[in-house]
Order: sequence, then C-alpha cells, then structure tokens
Amino acid sequence: MTETRWASKISLRALPLVTDGLDLSAKLQTFIQQTMNGITYAGLLFLLGSGFTLIFGLMRIVNLAHGTTYLVGGYVGYVVIASTGSFVLALLAGGGSMAIFGAILERGLLRPVQGKWISELLLTLGVSFVMGDLALAIFGGNPLSVRMPGFLDRSSLIGPITYPNQRFFILAVAIVVAVVLYVLIGRTRAGAMIRAGVDDQEMVDALGIRIKRVFTAVFVLGAFLAGLAGVLGASLLTLYPGADSEILTYALVVVIVGGMGSLKGAVVGSLVVGLLDNYGKAYFPELAYFSLFAPMVLILLWRPQGLFGKIAA
Repeated sequence: MTETRWASKISLRALPLVTDGLDLSAKLQTFIQQTMNGITYAGLLFLLGSGFTLIFGLMRIVNLAHGTTYLVGGYVGYVVIASTGSFVLALLAGGGSMAIFGAILERGLLRPVQGKWISELLLTLGVSFVMGDLALAIFGGNPLSVRMPGFLDRSSLIGPITYPNQRFFILAVAIVVAVVLYVLIGRTRAGAMIRAGVDDQEMVDALGIRIKRVFTAVFVLGAFLAGLAGVLGASLLTLYPGADSEILTYALVVVIVGGMGSLKGAVVGSLVVGLLDNYGKAYFPELAYFSLFAPMVLILLWRPQGLFGKIAA
C-alpha cells in the first residue's frame, strides 16, 4: 500500500514535466514552421516587390495596377495549366503575357501623362479596376488555385517537420531571380543605366542615353516578375477577387521599408514583411496588421527613406 502511494506520487509529479517538454517541443516546431512560412512568403513578395521598387525608383510612378498584374498573370497561368497541364508553360505564359501588358501600359497609357503624378495614380488605379472587373466577369468570384506537378505537389520531412515542396520551389525561384537581378543591375551596362536613372535622371538624359527605353525595359521586367509571382502565388495563396489589392499593400510595405529603387532593400523588406506577417497571424491574430504596420512606422520614423533608400538631393 505504501509503495503504491509513493509510485502514484512519483508518476503524478513526473507527468507535468513530460507535458511541459511536449509543449515546449510543439511550440518550437510551430515557431520553426512559422519562420519557414515567413521566409518562403518573403520569396513571393520579393518577386512582386523587386519589379515594383525598380519601377517606383526609376520612373517615380506608384503603379497601382501592379497588384492586378499579379492577379491576371495568375489567372493566365491557371488557364494554361488547365489546358496543357504544363506548369512551366503556365509560368512563361503568366509572366510573358504581363510583360506584353506592361509594355502597352507604359508606352500607350503612361507615357503621355509622364511627370503628372496625380494623372499617373488615377490612370493606374483605373486600369486596376477595369482589369479586376474583367477578371471577375470571366473567372467568377470563387477562389481558384494552381496545383504544382509531381514532386512539387508533395511534402518533405525536415527533422520533425513536414513541409510543402511548393514553398521551397517558390523560395528557390526568388533566389534565382535575386541573383539574376543582382548581376543585371550591378554588373552590366544596362544595370549601370538603371542605377544612374534611379540616382539622377537629368544626368542620364544629358549623357545621351535614351532613358525612355530604359523606362520601358524596367516596366516590362517588373510586369513579367509580377505575372510570374501571380502563377506561383496561385498555388500558395489562391486567386480571388480582391487578392490584387491585398498583395499590392504588402508590396508597398516592402518598398517603403526597404527603400525606393534598392534591390537589397527589396530583399530585406520582403523578409521583414514576410516574417512579421506570419508571426503576427500565428501568435497575435487579433493584432496581425498592427504587428506588421507598427514596425513599419517605427522604421520610417528612424529612416524616412527606408532601410536602404537614399535621401534625394
């Protein structure tokens, strides 16, 4: 009887220790998973925000149609993969179609009002509304998603965590794009013209460089990346009416936090936004937007030009 009582006391005392250990392990796994979610989501934001920050930095245009470019590019990819079953073709079609749209938008609509920032804002906002309504009329209001093929549609075991391969693929694409943009902007003559245009457009004009062609090339590149992000985002976040406005808000935060016209700022800003957004929704769901925008306000109070932006002369 005495031994039984002692055994029960020992087991009861040991039970909370085991439970605490399990809780700690589960919390650690949740934290690791949310961190990975934030980093992979940052990859998607970088694909959208890198082109946006270059357009913003070079042309001084807040292109409010950039989010709709993401959404429509995703819908184009959805149609292509439903018709052909090829995810690669869907990526090319989503990015390529939006690159063509970007060229038409910049040369046909924005160029006549260049320098009139109110007209540019209203024009891109109007284009965003028109494209959004057309997408709603064609595809309806139900959420649509793109399934990645084969191995990418499965999950991999990483230690104690099972994680979707599609998120790793999105992160890998973002890293490749970041490297290509780094080489393009930092190691080529075209990149030198882009950087010079960001710093001093008047000087570039005085040197005889056709800055309008540079404008068009950067705008087309940004639209291509937005369309590419739309196809990848269709597998991660789904496509639905209003997704363009939501993703555009995050892209704006990336540009503001990272700094206008800075590729490094786009990388860091995407990581900051991606991690804060996931941590906020996981741990403080009732304060999710506060946990994202409050640090942005603090960063702007400290550095109004963003983390890697330059103060205009």
